Amino acid sequence: MIAIPSRHRSLALFGMVLAAQVFLLAVQIRNQPRGRLLRVWSVSLISPLGRAGSWSVTHVRGAWNHYIILRDARRENDELRQEVADLRLRVQQLEARAADADRLAALLQFSKAHAETPMLAARVIGAGVDAASQIIYIDRGSRDNVRRNMGVITPDGVVGKIIEVFRDTSQVLLVTDKDSGVGAMLADSRIQSPAGGTGEPWLVLKYLDNDNKVEVGARVVTSGMDRIFPPEIPVGTVAEVKPGNPFQQIRVKPAARLDRLEGVFVLLTLQPLETQKEVPASPLPSGAPRESSPAAASPPKTAISGARP
Repeated sequence: MIAIPSRHRSLALFGMVLAAQVFLLAVQIRNQPRGRLLRVWSVSLISPLGRAGSWSVTHVRGAWNHYIILRDARRENDELRQEVADLRLRVQQLEARAADADRLAALLQFSKAHAETPMLAARVIGAGVDAASQIIYIDRGSRDNVRRNMGVITPDGVVGKIIEVFRDTSQVLLVTDKDSGVGAMLADSRIQSPAGGTGEPWLVLKYLDNDNKVEVGARVVTSGMDRIFPPEIPVGTVAEVKPGNPFQQIRVKPAARLDRLEGVFVLLTLQPLETQKEVPASPLPSGAPRESSPAAASPPKTAISGARP
């Protein structure tokens, strides 16, 4: 056997492999003139590249479309959120206007129902800064003929009294202030007892001994004895009754919503607060008309009803 030098072995091996490939290719071409083997090799080599390219294009296109869609959806969501916020603000404004309209309608109805009593509608414009006192400010003052110690009410009941008057504003001490009070009585039993403030959202009935029966839920109205408020204006409702020594401890929930005051009435005259008595008429000839004094011109009962609207 002839020995082949080592440096020629690689070339000989390459030549043998190449000859075998050419032989197989020739046989394939002879048996199948269309060259199926070449197609198989070509397709086998190109298909993975095609699939990879198609997959890449599809996913890139899908990612881009999703990005565009998400960006549009995000913008639409932002627009919808802004629209919802605007609608909520609009609804709140409409509700506030409706509440103002209802409040003004109630004040107007109350004023018409008591047209014979001089009173002035006022708007609450502020509150006191001292936490120990309960004071509000109204937009009526001396140029509107407001004076100190005039009573302040709402259609629900007693609010307080004027303690300071300026040109365009006035200061009102709420009835619940610890330095405030009002002449009161129990509406059913007619037992009189001053009601004083406690500095809290409650009033207390003073100087009622344990022999007087007071029930929870009893209505408390003004008595007119303080010469600030006419009789029969609602003060509140008895919320708690406890025996004490020597007087009962009676807590009263105010009738007026003192924590939500917006509109009030100022009673412009103190005259109706005094007890009105009929003045005896002087003898007149038969058939002659009688003249009534200013005190007798009004009906004996108070000018303001305690009934709630």
